[in-house]
Amino acid sequence: MAALTSLMLRTRTGLLLPCQCPLVDAVRFASKKSGGSSKNTGGKSPGRRFGCKKMDGNFAHAGNIVATQRSTRWHPGAHVGIGTNNTLYALEDGIVRYTKEVYVPPPRSPETFKVITKLPRGTVLYKTFINIVPKKQEGVFKLVGMF
Repeated sequence: MAALTSLMLRTRTGLLLPCQCPLVDAVRFASKKSGGSSKNTGGKSPGRRFGCKKMDGNFAHAGNIVATQRSTRWHPGAHVGIGTNNTLYALEDGIVRYTKEVYVPPPRSPETFKVITKLPRGTVLYKTFINIVPKKQEGVFKLVGMF
């Protein structure tokens, strides 16, 4: 009788349905881990190889890449172009020259308000420029038709 009343109590409280056996009261948990193991697969790609490709004094043909950079570390000088990804390339054949020049930002530019106002008075800013000194080709020969 006691088992019957406990069964009725359980069905009223909503723990068991009338068709369920009173012996099954346990909750079953998952027997497998849920995907928690992960591998650290990053870091296997090669580096991007930023930097100078032609040093000071080297000869560069027109179209040669002189330097690759993420942000503008080196600025294009004479006969040097800049690509959309800040790659510097030679526009003419010649010798590569690196120069440091004093940089005076234009007044009322955003750079003036962000950088110059935070520097001590009298500070001189320098920027590195990459230039190509054109070298004229000597000894150009013209093929002449043979008679």
